[in-house]
Amino acid sequence: MQDTTINPPVDLRPLRRSGRRGLAVVMATLVLIGLVAGAWFGWHTGWLHKSLPALLSPPAPTTPVAAPTAATATIVAQGNLIATNAALADATARLSALQQRLAELNQQAVAASGQATRAEALLVALAARRAVDRGQPLGYLETALRVRFGDSQPTAVDQIVAAAQKPVTIGGLTEQFIMLQPRLTAGPASEGSWDWMSRQIAGMFVIRHDDMPSPAPESRMTRARIALAGQRVDLAIAEVERMPGKDAATDWLAHARDWLATQHALDQLESTALATPTVAPITPPATVQAAPPAATTTTPVPAR
Repeated sequence: MQDTTINPPVDLRPLRRSGRRGLAVVMATLVLIGLVAGAWFGWHTGWLHKSLPALLSPPAPTTPVAAPTAATATIVAQGNLIATNAALADATARLSALQQRLAELNQQAVAASGQATRAEALLVALAARRAVDRGQPLGYLETALRVRFGDSQPTAVDQIVAAAQKPVTIGGLTEQFIMLQPRLTAGPASEGSWDWMSRQIAGMFVIRHDDMPSPAPESRMTRARIALAGQRVDLAIAEVERMPGKDAATDWLAHARDWLATQHALDQLESTALATPTVAPITPPATVQAAPPAATTTTPVPAR
């Protein structure tokens, strides 16, 4: 009979414990190596120098915020009131400047309107003179004359309108005067022989000063022609009225006097147009006064 030997079971727990310890030792070694490597890397790159002071410095103590008191609120309110008053004063000053500027612009506009009115009136007067001197009808200028000068110079306007309807020019007066020359020096048609002889004898002996013009009809005729050439119709009228044949120049004298009256009327219109227009002075608007700041009471701060 063969004997069978049974071996007892082997205990493996000590081996398992030794394997766990070795694994733990290896893991600890790796962790230590990682920490050393990280510290070395942080030291050489400078990260450790920047992080350590921040980590090691103690936290800053927090200052408790004091609760606002009544005195603080009063000071804030006073500051706001002062700022409001300053803004109101600035706005008031700006408004006053704008009002003053507006008044100046208004006065300039009124003055410019007066100047434009004067220029228009002068233009109408000059246009009327040009039409009358040329012997042309007034046309639309008649209405313009009555609108511009009908109230201030009605007589002058009527004279100019009448003269335009029966025009008399310097050229027409000169032509009529030339045609009247023989009759002006010959004497009146009703003059008798005795009157003619007396006039001739009186003209032979004339006593006058050297500075006085010659009273001879021929000399008066020459002076009258020169006066007409210079549009001095008044001097020509004075010479014709002293000529022997002045009765033959009755119509010429009437036309010449009408021409003088028309020129005088034109001069009156031009003087009226050139008159400075009356501009009423504009009173600047009242300056807006800023309201005085309201009285404020300061609450005393209790001593602590």
